[in-house]
Amino acid sequence: MDAWFLQTGSGARFDWGPVGAQRLATDVACLVVVDVLSFTTSVTVAVEGGARVFPHPWRDESAARFADEVGARLAVGRRAATSAAPWSLSPAALRDAPFVPRLVLPSPNGSSIAAAAGGSTVVAACLRNATAVADWLARHGYGTLDRPVAVIASGERWPDGGLRPALEDLLGAGAVLAALRKRRRGPLSPEASAAADCFEATPDVAAAVTGSASGRELTEGGFARDVAIATEPDSCDIVPVLTDGAFSAAG
Repeated sequence: MDAWFLQTGSGARFDWGPVGAQRLATDVACLVVVDVLSFTTSVTVAVEGGARVFPHPWRDESAARFADEVGARLAVGRRAATSAAPWSLSPAALRDAPFVPRLVLPSPNGSSIAAAAGGSTVVAACLRNATAVADWLARHGYGTLDRPVAVIASGERWPDGGLRPALEDLLGAGAVLAALRKRRRGPLSPEASAAADCFEATPDVAAAVTGSASGRELTEGGFARDVAIATEPDSCDIVPVLTDGAFSAAG
């Protein structure tokens, strides 16, 4: 891999999607996954409630088998939730659902990135916990030349399966990177600096996310509460870290 694609010489880096994560993971000590609408937001909600969240890239028969293997409940699609199976990728549904200690949360975006991390530490970040994540990274020495961190915006998928860069994930990643920059971690790569600048230059992040393509899709589909929860800035001090295959709160 050519060094320039790895953004070498930078303590904090930024890229998009599972491919970006897989490539940068080879040269960083920590990978921060950002999927604001809604994987990492849902992870924070579930972990806040005390659950361990097992990521899985697909919502299919393999996810059901995996849930059985790890003794967990399986989250279903937003529209497939029922009173018997109320757990889904919807943060609002997870907030309202009965507590379960172990939950498998399928997501082709955020979960796939977590799976691409290799031996790197993996953290789930969103707008709700961006500052808490930056604080945790700084305390543990991440974001330096010796222990570089990659912040990965998940993005969405076009119908043909290609990556659709998503504004909400750019802003979520930028929130983490801007907070890291204030803590004098780095240096930030040009890509990471641009993401941080984008976040800091956005006067109303919640309005931007709500009015984005992804925000409008969820709102018009009846999931406005999911968008509202995802745009609660720094409302959560939980830092979910992937440990033994599941996200749980960092000590």
